[in-house]
Amino acid sequence: MIIKQIFFALALLITLLIFGYTMRRIFYYFRFTKKVPLHNIPRRIMVTLQVAIAQTKIFRHPVMGLLHALVFWGFLVILLGSIEMVVDGLAGVERSFRVLGPVYDFLMASGDIFAAIITIAILVFLFRRLFLKVKRFYGTEMKPVSKADANMALSFILILMITLLGMNVFYVIHTQQIGAGQAGVYPVSAWIASLMPELSEQTVWFWHEFNWWFHILLVFAFANVLPYSKHFHVFMSVPNVFVSRISPLGYAENMESITKEVKLMLDPAAAIAPSDAAPAKFGVSDVEDVSWVNYMNALSCTECGRCTAVCPANITGKLLSPRKIMMDVRARMKEKGPGMIREGSNYSDGKSLLYNYITEEELWACTMCNACAQECPVNINQPAIILDLRRYLVLEKSAAPAGLNTAFTNIENNGAPWQFSPQDRLNWANELYLNDHL
Repeated sequence: MIIKQIFFALALLITLLIFGYTMRRIFYYFRFTKKVPLHNIPRRIMVTLQVAIAQTKIFRHPVMGLLHALVFWGFLVILLGSIEMVVDGLAGVERSFRVLGPVYDFLMASGDIFAAIITIAILVFLFRRLFLKVKRFYGTEMKPVSKADANMALSFILILMITLLGMNVFYVIHTQQIGAGQAGVYPVSAWIASLMPELSEQTVWFWHEFNWWFHILLVFAFANVLPYSKHFHVFMSVPNVFVSRISPLGYAENMESITKEVKLMLDPAAAIAPSDAAPAKFGVSDVEDVSWVNYMNALSCTECGRCTAVCPANITGKLLSPRKIMMDVRARMKEKGPGMIREGSNYSDGKSLLYNYITEEELWACTMCNACAQECPVNINQPAIILDLRRYLVLEKSAAPAGLNTAFTNIENNGAPWQFSPQDRLNWANELYLNDHL
């Protein structure tokens, strides 16, 4: 037993060290993003409960949404069982949470049922990915590695559930063989156990231990694989919903520097505190210009394609794919981040998010309808990044499309987007004979 505890403690320590190193590297990148404050915490808590915990937005697709929600809720319940396994492994005991009594019975029964449900759900997901040509799973941005990543993660989860059920099945059989009291209730595993052939006590205990170790070591491995996978949203989705936008989707955040300029134009005598700081850069051209919320959005994207599937620009054949925008932000930070850690935020590798990853044609295809943000099940706000990239093009590079440049010129000269003198603005009313009745 002591050897088992030592081995388990070493495995846990190695897991935590690797996971801590990976997370430290990923979250260090946040230091290079722009800081934005969070307001209205009570409202954010409510949104998190509705969107992240209750999974309300996932039910836009009722059948598959329900399966995804059941997987999420099942993981929340099974997580408690995983914590118990860690305690058992370190303390060298068996089913240490049994002291919870009826609560433990309910939790174990729920976990056992959810393990079976998740197994079925994952098989459905794998079948859809391998044999059904679901349109939103494809796109120019979806490389073979993305598909392999999804299949790998689903396979991990499937094996986790099979080993969990296997552990419970042989635990039920073992307690029956030795006449010991069973800790917890396992409805699915008890039914499977009733179908098993007669096995020796040693064989049953071997397979219980095999499934126990396979399951917990796979949990440790999966935890360290996830940060390198698109399924990192397992960790990031709930925090992302908490920090997500709570203002109306159509609302465009004002730029503080522009607001100050407008105030000075309207009131030149306004008191503006002098500053020796260099003028702020307008918009976004590379990852160090995005806000930390934008970067968290990118880390939370699971590449499900729901955003791209409802994008009117993409549907009509334009290059824009909201999913690609988030994937590009994440990929660019992964590429440039190590260099910024070594040399600071001024590091340059001769590339940028704009042009090298995202083209102008993609950006100007966006209608800012916010359908993608409305559809995203974890409240990612793709238009926020698109708008900031456009702001850089317009304010820093004067690179707006010809039609917009014409409108800008007219606004500057005539106070309106149309090429008419302000004095002629009401000429259209002359034909309405408004004065006939005076």
